[in-house]
Amino acid sequence: MTTTTTADGRPRSNARTPRSYTRTGAPAASTPGVRSRMQSQKARDTAPELAVRRLLHADGLRYRVDRAPLPGLRRRADVIFGPARVAVYIDGCFWHGCPEHGTRPRTNSDWWLRKLDANRARDADTDRRLTEAGWAVLRAWEHEDPRSVADRVGALVASTSRRPTTPRRAA
Repeated sequence: MTTTTTADGRPRSNARTPRSYTRTGAPAASTPGVRSRMQSQKARDTAPELAVRRLLHADGLRYRVDRAPLPGLRRRADVIFGPARVAVYIDGCFWHGCPEHGTRPRTNSDWWLRKLDANRARDADTDRRLTEAGWAVLRAWEHEDPRSVADRVGALVASTSRRPTTPRRAA
């Protein structure tokens, strides 16, 4: 078998020998299409996050995006209200195991079930750590109505804020 290479001598991606497991211990993607879809998953600025953030901004709330709420905590919240100590997470149905829309992977299912269980355990640990540090945590699923999520966030920020604020709502 001849290996096709690029101009700089590296093997072309479709000419690489498939590995059964990657360097991180994850199983290799079952097909190139699956690999492409997995690589294109965004870590931030997803459509549900942007929809909620637009509504929060329109309501007059100001926030930080993709920040670690606690120093030394290597977990980042989607939206942070620092003075009010509120962390907002918009969780994806697949990645965080939504009871309504979460699916069970068929390929490499043992590995994926362990991975998704670990994600849920990490979410619970994050919530516990933040709560112990005096933060309010709000988690929403990506399928929830952005307006209802923004309303819940606004109410939580207003109830935990150290200074009196009333989020305004566009007419």
